[in-house]
Amino acid sequence: MDTSDAINPALLRPESVALEDRCAPRIKIRIPALLRPSGSTGFAVVVTDLSVAGFQCEALTGMPPGARCWLALPGLSPIEAQLVWNNSGGVGCAFASLLNVAVVDSIIRRFAFS
Repeated sequence: MDTSDAINPALLRPESVALEDRCAPRIKIRIPALLRPSGSTGFAVVVTDLSVAGFQCEALTGMPPGARCWLALPGLSPIEAQLVWNNSGGVGCAFASLLNVAVVDSIIRRFAFS
């Protein structure tokens, strides 16, 4: 096995798995929520898609990729995430830990498009 075939051990840590898990089904939704960057005050956003691994929301923010933040969805405790991308009109974030499928199902039942 040459070095190009080696698995990066950092990618096996749970927090990295959440960041890299793009295979989880993404559900289109519209949920008013609060996004709070680490060390700052939260601001209103609209979550537009959700999966067990992360979310996308409409947000105008200068947060850079890698920034830690917390997403507060209605009726749930804030969920830690890391910003993955920012296109000046929206952001994509990966949850620090994968969400439980039952939690995602509950959110979808309340907020998914019909």
